[in-house]
Amino acid sequence: MSACQTCGACCASFRVDFSVHELLSQGGSVPDSLTVEVNGTTCRMRGTDHSPPRCAALTGRVGEQVGCGIYEWRSSPCREFEEGSDACQRARMRHGMLAITG
Repeated sequence: MSACQTCGACCASFRVDFSVHELLSQGGSVPDSLTVEVNGTTCRMRGTDHSPPRCAALTGRVGEQVGCGIYEWRSSPCREFEEGSDACQRARMRHGMLAITG
């Protein structure tokens, strides 16, 4: 099991914006029902603009066991997010988790 499957901090820390062209209705793969429109060219994963943020596709309990309900169809920001990156480490700290080492 990867650290991501027990963490989920990134999914409960950041706003996730991406092009409307990634939506299923626009020929992409992200389910429209899990997004909100930001403007004519950008949409956002539902729940990531709440305080505290939590992506609507995130399942489970952050820091214990999590999953992505749309992993195969996730947006480009999620695909590009790197385990152990500075953003990852900041998200983990926000949720009281230790940094990933190694």
